[in-house]
Amino acid sequence: MDKFMKEVGVIVGHKDEDEDAVHPYEKLEKAKVLQDARIFHDSILVRDSPRKCCRILAQILYLQNDAKNPSSKLTRTEATDLFFAGTKLFVDVHDASLRRLVYLFIKEIQPLCDPSDVIIVTSCLTKDMTSDTGLYRANAIRVLVNIIDSAMLGSIERYIKQAIADNDLQVSNAALVSACHLFDQSTENATIVRRWIGEVQETLIKQSTRNKPGENSNYMIQANALRLLCQMKSHDRLGMAKLVQKFSGLAGGQGIRSPLAIVTLIRLCGKLLREELAINGHGNSGEVREVSSLAELCFDFLESSLSHPDGIRPYEAARTICALPNLGLNNLSRSMACLRGMLTSDKPAERFAAVRTLSKVTNPRAVALCNAGLESCIDDENKQVATFAVTTLLDTGSEATIDRILGNISNLLAVMQDEYKITMLESLQQLCLKYPSKHRAIVTFLANILREEGAFEFKRSIVNSIISLMKQVPESTEGSLLHLCEFIDDCEYTMLSTHTIHTIAGLAPMTSAPSQYIRFIYNRVILENSTIRAAAIAALSKMAASCPSLRTSIMTLLKRSLNDEDDETRDRATVAVSVLKDAIAFNPYVAPVVEEYDDVVPDVPSEGDLAALIYIQPLPMSFKNLERSITAYVSGPGAMDSAEELTFSSLPIMEDTYEDGVLTNGHHLAAGLDPTPTNGEIRNPAADIYAIPELADLGRVFRSSTPISLTEEETEYVVKCIKHILDEHVVLQFIIQNTVEDLRMENVVLDIESDSDMYTIIGDVPAEMVEYGKTVSAFTVIQRQTVESIQPVCFSCQLNFNVVQVDSDSGEPLGDVYTEEYPLENLLITPSDYMAKIGVADFRQAWNGTDDRNEALGKFTMPVKALDHAVSSLIRSLGMTPCDGTGELPGGHSSDRKQHMLHLAGKFLGGHEVLARAQLTVRSGEGTLLRVAVRSDDKAVSDAVMSCMN
Repeated sequence: MDKFMKEVGVIVGHKDEDEDAVHPYEKLEKAKVLQDARIFHDSILVRDSPRKCCRILAQILYLQNDAKNPSSKLTRTEATDLFFAGTKLFVDVHDASLRRLVYLFIKEIQPLCDPSDVIIVTSCLTKDMTSDTGLYRANAIRVLVNIIDSAMLGSIERYIKQAIADNDLQVSNAALVSACHLFDQSTENATIVRRWIGEVQETLIKQSTRNKPGENSNYMIQANALRLLCQMKSHDRLGMAKLVQKFSGLAGGQGIRSPLAIVTLIRLCGKLLREELAINGHGNSGEVREVSSLAELCFDFLESSLSHPDGIRPYEAARTICALPNLGLNNLSRSMACLRGMLTSDKPAERFAAVRTLSKVTNPRAVALCNAGLESCIDDENKQVATFAVTTLLDTGSEATIDRILGNISNLLAVMQDEYKITMLESLQQLCLKYPSKHRAIVTFLANILREEGAFEFKRSIVNSIISLMKQVPESTEGSLLHLCEFIDDCEYTMLSTHTIHTIAGLAPMTSAPSQYIRFIYNRVILENSTIRAAAIAALSKMAASCPSLRTSIMTLLKRSLNDEDDETRDRATVAVSVLKDAIAFNPYVAPVVEEYDDVVPDVPSEGDLAALIYIQPLPMSFKNLERSITAYVSGPGAMDSAEELTFSSLPIMEDTYEDGVLTNGHHLAAGLDPTPTNGEIRNPAADIYAIPELADLGRVFRSSTPISLTEEETEYVVKCIKHILDEHVVLQFIIQNTVEDLRMENVVLDIESDSDMYTIIGDVPAEMVEYGKTVSAFTVIQRQTVESIQPVCFSCQLNFNVVQVDSDSGEPLGDVYTEEYPLENLLITPSDYMAKIGVADFRQAWNGTDDRNEALGKFTMPVKALDHAVSSLIRSLGMTPCDGTGELPGGHSSDRKQHMLHLAGKFLGGHEVLARAQLTVRSGEGTLLRVAVRSDDKAVSDAVMSCMN
């Protein structure tokens, strides 16, 4: 290969010593190259000028792979012409360099050509496969496997089998590599390749037994042969176990010496060990060797590799052992000793590999054995090594070592890039949550690096980390706020300053002395730009609303901004002064007499306080949902003519969650409803109800369900149903699509029946005509009894319509009309259909504020063994939205977690707020035990929601 690259370097005129030299092909013109390539058609010139042909082929390959100039890429026609011209270079050419470039040229160009054209070169390549020159045979095999299919593979199978066992090592190696590629191309090719297992095993054994001096042994052949054997036996655990036993050198087997082959064998042992542990567990004592005889063999081989002098073998063995799940310290001790030694290696690659592997170990007691080596890596020249060492120490360090670790990494931050610093911040945050008593040292460390130079993303990450710690470690709030106050004095980022100011205003009223933070915020009104001044005015207004004792003094400060040159700042100050004046007039602050109280009287606004209502209490819904709700209200029947006062309670319910890409806000995106108009607005499916006068008289739609399929997508008639819930009725919208090209559906009616007397069918709106490829809606109206009687009801559905044979081109009728009945899947209406997914800001406060006399309790067993599946199933059954982040398991979909508490909230028909607490416990072999408690302001609603579990 070195000789070949040297020859190519001479051809292109490349000089390693001249680093500033312009690439000779940088200004290459494709037209000129295509013109020069016509020499390929002249056999005499080709024979006399092989160097010139090599240069032209190199230019073609450069043009095809030049990423800077996409226009230089060959078109399909140009590639085909060049391919046919290039194939002529096979004839009467004995120059080795040119022949090798021809092979490379064919491999690069053939994907651009038609497969039927490429086949013409197979005869030349097959001829080269039987050549006396090993170089030709090896390259012909590599090229040929890229252009043949499974049918042609059978015809050259014997040549490849012979090449695998060839005494010429480059031919054997090329055949093995090609077989690996063929195996992955298709199942048909894999079936043929599996028939070569005898030759592959023979080659591997022959190469692994050549240990006499002077014998020609190639380590790459061992590696590729073992890789191919692993592919062949990937679904045969017994066969893979025999490979380990035979080539590991243990249990009387024949060892192999190729480092890459040993790495492959180590990874195979890791795969087998993971399967054994998944099937049999870790045994009573936790010792891997006691799991099975195969586990003992694999683990012994891994541990024997830890003491090998070759660096790649012990590292791969240590990495494989550390990646095994849930290993104890007794199984990891030798691996930790190996990695600890690599941490002090003079090779940067070994240090990086060791520290990166240690960062992924989940057993902190095992990593603690390497803490001394990790601390020595903090000052490593390679900053990635230093970053991994710091984050690993922070993740696994003890409370006693925190101060020392923070001291060691202070010097590292000066030369560390911001992206590495952000990674370190995440580890610091987790460390503070793990050891809350050390919050002072960690927050001080964060504040110190916050004062240093840094980009916006880095500064924002520090601020967010401090804010997160204040929320999760409340005792750190006052000290952290003072650090943030000092930060906004020197912050050069407007967005970050405004964010920090609002954070201080929100948390300062909860401290023991809120007044001390006013000075820092007001300084921003004096010294900063208009955006920060406006944010500071809003922050002062919020603090005044939260602390009645500070209103008079804050209002004095706000009056100074009434003549501010910025409109936004001036308007905010004007509104704040006006609101605070009215609040002080209606609820004047009276200082408590300290002697009469044992405890400090909280400085909080009184109930109904105007300033608190405007500045503290949030809107019942987000601005986005408010816009959607008003839009839905306006689209309702008679909305603009009504004299009713528009309040939050009179607006339609907006569900604020997303499921499977469908907006579940009471106005779903249904197939065939054109939900995405060109103006970008979301279309309200209830508008279809309001557009029909008979249905509009039924009243306003409370919510709409997602479309439910009543047929398979591949059937001739595709039907989906949307359930529109009203105060006393349910309107079923059936979305019908005709996929039969020569049929037209007319007078389409849905016939539904149920054994329950809870619902009464009172009318329907048929679809007059459904042509091929069209989607039309039909409606059925059912009347519901009282809320107390709501129970799950199943309806049988049938599509009744007239069929008209039509001409597929003109659409004209061709024959008689006949009636057809098309059965559909059953439709289920449950109490969850009456539930809007509306969350609450504070679930615990809402739960404690709900009367427990209306509580419904239930205990069930779910036939679901995975906890994450049980959680998602329960959410779907109740139709409510999860709160407080309980909808997902901590740490992702962990199979080791056996218990979970789920908080759910929603709003039932009639405006009843419903809360539910569910405790799920996975029991081995018995499914999941479920305990549910449902509360609302109506006992009947609680019972109706609980009936969903049945």
